[in-house]
Amino acid sequence: LDSGTLTPLLKRMETAGLLSRIRAVQDERRVHITLTAAGRKLKAKAAKIPGCIMSATQCSIPELVSLTQQVQSFRKRLTA
Repeated sequence: LDSGTLTPLLKRMETAGLLSRIRAVQDERRVHITLTAAGRKLKAKAAKIPGCIMSATQCSIPELVSLTQQVQSFRKRLTA
């Protein structure tokens, strides 16, 4: 993700209480990002999503990888 995409996403996550951002003392261009307790809880829930998708779709990992690649290729063509 580029900074134009990542920065607004991180701001929304910070506003939602999922992470904290602290500027580095030595170099203010750098930002240290850490998950809050709520962020860690959501991360644990999100880790279960791939298994749920595989179970619900009855797709194998190679099938899901192929599908993901096809969707990414399709998106690139739409935005070209």
